[in-house]
Amino acid sequence: MSDINEMNVGPRWYVAHTYSGYENKVKASLEKIVENRGLGDLFFDIKIPVETVIEKNGDVEKEVEMKLFPSYVFIKMVMTDESWHAVKSITGFTGFVGPGSRPTPLTDAEVESLNIETKRVELVVKEGDTVMITEGLFEGYTGTVQSVSDDMKKITVLVKRGRRDMPVELNASVVKLA
Repeated sequence: MSDINEMNVGPRWYVAHTYSGYENKVKASLEKIVENRGLGDLFFDIKIPVETVIEKNGDVEKEVEMKLFPSYVFIKMVMTDESWHAVKSITGFTGFVGPGSRPTPLTDAEVESLNIETKRVELVVKEGDTVMITEGLFEGYTGTVQSVSDDMKKITVLVKRGRRDMPVELNASVVKLA
């Protein structure tokens, strides 16, 4: 078994380096390879992070997309020999980011800080609801929702500990209605 197959940890984000200006060509080529070879079970997403900037030239304004990371393409894939060779064979691809020749997946914290993948939590709880905590130190405890943050990402839950209620601030994704 090769080193690449031993690295397989499920679908993760990898960063591919390309020649300058080849980002879109690499993305289009990879999408074509995935479709032609039936590799949809190994490749999940391919992104070139961009931001829209308004350029002003006198009175004329136009929207322009600027690449946030020139010469890089972000690929969510399962790292196997087959997927590695599919990417490696693309014209304009120069290598994966990582030490030596070993592709290194981005950590969850890196993915979140780079805003590559946005996880949207549909919050269906409101103040006064009883919820169960599904992860972390208070996993399995139930409590009453005391408050919900404006951005709907954090909630404060009153958890009964002994004879008193203790407010605990949690991510909205770790609770469910009890």
